[in-house]
Amino acid sequence: MTIVYDDLGDEATADVPMNRIKFTINGAKKIAEVEPRLLLSHLIRRGVGLTGTHMGCDTTNCGACTVLVDGKAVKSCTMLAVQADGHEIETVEGLATASELHPLQEGFKEEHGLQCGFCTPGMMMAAKALLDANPDPTEEEVRWALSANLCRSTGYQNIVKSVLWAAEKLRG
Repeated sequence: MTIVYDDLGDEATADVPMNRIKFTINGAKKIAEVEPRLLLSHLIRRGVGLTGTHMGCDTTNCGACTVLVDGKAVKSCTMLAVQADGHEIETVEGLATASELHPLQEGFKEEHGLQCGFCTPGMMMAAKALLDANPDPTEEEVRWALSANLCRSTGYQNIVKSVLWAAEKLRG
C-alpha cells in the first residue's frame, strides 16, 4: 500500500508499518507513506500517477525507468522509494511546460529519434543529465551518456542526433 498526498501538512494513517518520506517531484512537494521495499519506479507510477517512467526490465539493464534524482540520472527500478526521502526527482513529465516542449522533446521529434517510444523517456532523462552537466557534448559523449539505455526499435544514430539538436538549441 502506498499513500501519497500533497505536502499540505495533512496526516496519513495506515494499518501496516510504513515509512514516511518527503520528496519533491517535478517541482511539487509530496509526502508519502511507503513500504520499505517499494521501488522508486513504483512510487512514481502507482503512487504519484506519473506513467511516463517506464518499467522495462526491473534489473537496470534497459534504462527505460531513468529519472533524475538531484540532477543525476538514476534507474528508478533499483532505487528504493525510501531512499528518495529529502530529494528532488524529475521525470519526463517535468520536461515540458503547459505551452511548449523541452528542446529534448523537440529534438526527438525533429531528428526522428523515436519509433515505439518505450525507451524515449529514459533516454531523454539520461540526456538531460548530460546536457545539464555539459551543454556542448561531442557525439562520443552523447553515446557514452546514453550507453546505459537500450532501444530495441531504432538505431541509435537518430537518438544521438536528437540530443545534439537539443544541445544546440539550448545553447541558443
